[in-house]
Amino acid sequence: MKNPFTAHPHQVGESYIKHFGFAAKTGLKLILWGGVALIHGVFPFLFTAYVSIRIKELYRQITERN
Repeated sequence: MKNPFTAHPHQVGESYIKHFGFAAKTGLKLILWGGVALIHGVFPFLFTAYVSIRIKELYRQITERN
């Protein structure tokens, strides 16, 4: 039986630790950016392009990994 903790990371060519690190870092960034987006929603003159720029950068990083 395949190990459920390593099957997917190995499918994408990563170790469990490397995959966990990227996923955790990405998740924390998304939480932070969500907070920034909420602030922007209340104060539209703040962070006018911050989140969209970061999401585009994240998309580039993810597509370059695969």
